[in-house]
Amino acid sequence: MTHTALDLQDKIILVTGSSRGIGLATANLLYERGAKVVIHARSSTSHLDGLLNQFGENVRLVLGDLSRINGAENVWSKAISYFGHIDVLVNNAGAWLPSDITSSQTWREGWESNIAINLTAPAELCRLALLHFKQRHGGIIINITSRSAHRGDDAEHLAYGAAKGGLLALTKGIARGYGRDNILAYAIAPGWVATDLADGAIELSVLENLPLGEVTPASDVAEIVAFLATGRSRHTTGATIDITGADYVR
Repeated sequence: MTHTALDLQDKIILVTGSSRGIGLATANLLYERGAKVVIHARSSTSHLDGLLNQFGENVRLVLGDLSRINGAENVWSKAISYFGHIDVLVNNAGAWLPSDITSSQTWREGWESNIAINLTAPAELCRLALLHFKQRHGGIIINITSRSAHRGDDAEHLAYGAAKGGLLALTKGIARGYGRDNILAYAIAPGWVATDLADGAIELSVLENLPLGEVTPASDVAEIVAFLATGRSRHTTGATIDITGADYVR
């Protein structure tokens, strides 16, 4: 295998939600750069066996529903069991779920679902990673948030924006609070990305108004994850990197 200047050889990286979309593109690139990767999916699907055969022994799969009680702990412990430790956590798993304000029940259900998968689950994985990294005298956390963390989301997805905003604040707090432990934390905030999650959600009028005239390819996000995972930009810790094709500029 030929490694690039962004060599990740000997890095062990857990990427949640990596059976498709941003997560799969990221896992692919990390593997190509020499990392050992633990990919995660909520449940078994027919294409996962093919993925594992394609990757080889340096990629392992862990199944688990992160929104369930003890889901994060189970995924984390299984991931560590494969290679003995984790160097980098990439919190990518998420869901763009509606939060209907019509009734208290629909609002509560939408709110709780969004918070569970988009904030509580990655926060619990961050907690476990922090304990692990403190023992190992360092580590890296990369949280995939959203432009919604800055600007809020639309009327049907208020809870999603709130959850992603919480994850962004958590990332900043980790960077500030654990930098002396050699733990680095970064946030990546994509806009529209060409994934299954966005399929059917992007209207032609939206596409026509994007400055680059196209949605962001998942590989663009993967490239930033791979760079941050090297640890070669320590003083970027605490920063949020926007990947929106200038659709949203702060």
